Amino acid sequence: MVKKHLITCFVLLGLLLTTKMFIYSTPETFDNYSNEFKGAKNDGFSLDPYFNTLSFANETLPLGDQRIKHKMNATLSAHSYKELQTSKLHRQAEKWFPIIEPILKQYGIPSDFKYVPLVESGLKAGTSPKGASGYWQFMPQTARDFGLEVNGGLDERNNIRKSSIAAAKYIRSLYREFNSWTLAAAAYNIGEGSLKRQILKQSQDNYYKMKLNRETASYVYKLISMKEIIENPTRYGYNNRASRLLANSNSEIKSLFDIHNGRTNSAYPQILKN
Repeated sequence: MVKKHLITCFVLLGLLLTTKMFIYSTPETFDNYSNEFKGAKNDGFSLDPYFNTLSFANETLPLGDQRIKHKMNATLSAHSYKELQTSKLHRQAEKWFPIIEPILKQYGIPSDFKYVPLVESGLKAGTSPKGASGYWQFMPQTARDFGLEVNGGLDERNNIRKSSIAAAKYIRSLYREFNSWTLAAAAYNIGEGSLKRQILKQSQDNYYKMKLNRETASYVYKLISMKEIIENPTRYGYNNRASRLLANSNSEIKSLFDIHNGRTNSAYPQILKN
């Protein structure tokens, strides 16, 4: 009888130890998707006061979904000054936006797409392992398809003006195909063929609800985060100089347009020549 009790006790003890080991070995995550943001710290940061105001190209995030809110929160936190410890992105915006934004406007592309080069190449340079290169990280054939010369002696992907024109044409074609700026941005990252296959496979065309590869699943969140830290730098720990850089950039962009009759002034063609 005593032996039976001892066996029972040992079994229960074994089960208890196994359960505790499982609990302590499970990562502290908010569902599996949070692995996409390994290393990002929230540090008490909260989106609640202004989550409803976040959007990309005037397409808002779905409300009432805690998974989306947490993912947005983690991405913003990863782009804070505390994490990046640099204002390089604001300096790049100051240099690039006066050239990029008038081109996007000319082709009818929402200005939020000016953040694509900051996400693609703002903190790095050179060619990716897959062969993408330049400000907009074009693949060689896509660059050629939209008018850029890419060969052994010349690579126009590294020309900010010409590559921005090619990007505007490409983004416009993606919007015509998907009828959504958010999906156009996702397709820019993953490729239109791959995105179409996923839409058909999942019977879902809401980017935020689709299951995509890690990079594409976080892409629009990164664009929104880039927009936020550039437009509201002090909220994320950047100093006042970052705010002044953007103000200078915006004033230069505005000077390129003749508001009357919606025509560009003489400064615009000059920028296109640079």
